[in-house]
Amino acid sequence: MRDLYIKNGHGFIVMYSLTNHQTFQDISSMRNVISRVKGSQPAPILLVANKLDLDCQREVSTAEGSALAELWDCPFIEASAKDRINVNEVFATVVREMNMTSEKRQKKSYCCCTLL
Repeated sequence: MRDLYIKNGHGFIVMYSLTNHQTFQDISSMRNVISRVKGSQPAPILLVANKLDLDCQREVSTAEGSALAELWDCPFIEASAKDRINVNEVFATVVREMNMTSEKRQKKSYCCCTLL
């Protein structure tokens, strides 16, 4: 069932808790599933570190998140759903990435026309 949702998805928010390093390690498998299911139709991914309001309990540094986002070639945002920090930015960013991906696909689909 999860694969069907991924197959039909146009963009993905992959989120981990910055207060739990295990969640940071677990997200790589989720990205691998997304890549496998999407195959030749890749969709944008946004990496999000949640629970910024609990910065004093941080187990995953900003540098670790940024490095992973750079490796994945995707945007990275730290947010707090509880305190509504960067929540709108998360959704605006994933929609912006989806629109850019859609525009690239449209440009590729109109490559040439031959009239005889």
